[in-house]
Order: sequence, then C-alpha cells, then structure tokens
Amino acid sequence: LVGYEIGIRVAVGVGKAHYHRWHTTATCGTFGAAAGSAKILGLGEEQFVWALGSAGTQSSGLWEFLVESAMSKQLHPANAAMSGLLSSLLASKGFTGARKILEGEKGFFRATSQDFDEEKCLEGLGRDFLFTQNSIKYYASCGHTHSAIEAVLRATGGKFMAARDVREVRVSIYEAAFDLLGEVKPITPYLAKFSFPFCVATALRHAHVETGDFTQERLQDPEIQALMNLVQVEPDPELTREYPRKWPARVEIITREGKTLKGASDYPKGDQENPLEEGEVIGKFMTLTEGILPGPGARTIVDRIMNLEDFQDVGRLLDV
Repeated sequence: LVGYEIGIRVAVGVGKAHYHRWHTTATCGTFGAAAGSAKILGLGEEQFVWALGSAGTQSSGLWEFLVESAMSKQLHPANAAMSGLLSSLLASKGFTGARKILEGEKGFFRATSQDFDEEKCLEGLGRDFLFTQNSIKYYASCGHTHSAIEAVLRATGGKFMAARDVREVRVSIYEAAFDLLGEVKPITPYLAKFSFPFCVATALRHAHVETGDFTQERLQDPEIQALMNLVQVEPDPELTREYPRKWPARVEIITREGKTLKGASDYPKGDQENPLEEGEVIGKFMTLTEGILPGPGARTIVDRIMNLEDFQDVGRLLDV
C-alpha cells in the first residue's frame, strides 16, 4: 500500500506534461518500488529518504519504443521494481541519496515535466489514500483504448458485427490518448495493443478484447482488416477537458441499413466507478495463467489471495 501510494502521488505531482515522453509506470513506479521495499525493510526516515533519492536518479522509461515497435514496455515495470529495491537495499547499508530528488533544481520534477505541482504530492497525505482509486485493467490492450472498447460493446449490446454490416465507425477520444496512439500502425501483435482501429474492430467482430486476440493470424484476418478500414478516430475538445478525471470515449456505428448505434464510456471497466465483479477478476487471472500454472495450483493461489488476512506466511503465497 505504501508503494502504491507513493508511486501514485509522485505521478500526480509530476503533471500531465511528463506523460508526453515518459512512461509513468516506469518512472514513477521506481519511486513506488523504493517506498514499498523501504517499508518492508523497516528503514528509518533518513534511510527512506536516501532510497527515494537513489530511485529518482535511476528513474527512466521513454515512449519511443511505441514508435519503433520495440518490446521495451515489458522491461519498464521490471526495471522500476529492480531499481526501487536496489535503492532500498543500498540505503539500508548507508548508501546516501539526494534528499530533494523530487523538488530540487536538478530533480525529477524539473527534469521531466513543465507543469509539475509539488504540493499535489502532499495534498491529503495520510488522510486521502489515492491507492483506493487504482484500476484493474480488464482488456488486454493499452489502457487508453479501454473506454473506446467499452463504448463499442455498449453500442452493439455485445453482439458480433461483420464488415458487411457496417458502413462507418466514428470514435471520439480525449487528446492525450489520440496524441499517444493516433499514429500507431498495428504491424505486429504487440503494436496492435496500442491501435484504436484494431481494438475497436476486435470488439465489433468478437465482442471481447482478450490476450488471445493479439496474434499474427488475427492481424491478417480479412474480416478484421476490413473493419479496421472503417474506423475513424478523432480527438474531441469536450472529452479532453474531462481527462484525467475521466477517460471518456464516444462511438457511433453506422450500419449498412443506415442505423446509428451509439455507445459511451467515461470510466473503463475496472475503474473505481466501473468496478469488476469478483468473478471477472478471478476469470482474468485464470486466463492469464493458463498454460503457466496448473488449474488446481491457480485455484489454490486465488483462494489464498481472496483470504489473504488468514494467510500466515506470504513468502509461501505462490507455493503450489
């Protein structure tokens, strides 16, 4: 909880401009990992500060991977966890770190943002816990595509649609999502996760957007390709004003018969305002671990996590 809270508060403080070039999961996640591990290690105040200082100087993660279809996004959270833990372990041995790593003249905020607000890091600290507003991603794609996927499923009522049934699909989205994903070409299954046309076409054709949808075979599916060609994505100033309090999307599907199906989503499935049911969370876990964990083992882990307050040794949480 400490790790989440610190990571989120650093992200809030660094501002929107940071996200234009920097992947927040990687950068702010490093601070979160340091804070969480420092708490577990029982570091004192001075050592805790040193851990954050060393974490900040290692904080990195650029969006350029998205432009070049590189695999670096998977590296980002892993590196953040490693760097944060290393920082705490070093601090526990007396290794010092900058005390003003966030607000200093050559610190994280000024180095990586133009609209940072230092006070936001501390606003309501100890009273308002931001980790309670965390989301669980339900769809197997970039989070910025989720509201559009949700809007499509609401417009269709979850029914399948073929390219022959559709004349045009209009997607309105907030500017930050369009700026990041608007030029992405789904030339690989990995890049397809960041493609509005592919995700929208998949939701239309299959009424879901799951891990198994992102394959080379699916990319080459003539039906998916035909639907993708019908999708138009545009930023909407009104929706932009709502972001990031909301992550809104609006969809209009014009059918060959001339009917217009409309769908809207302000909060993606998995947000605090649109929470997943317990069964949906468990179902996603079982899907993602299929082929990695044996069925009975996965179920054992689910039972332990859902009753974590009764589990005596978290070091054995994954023993199956």
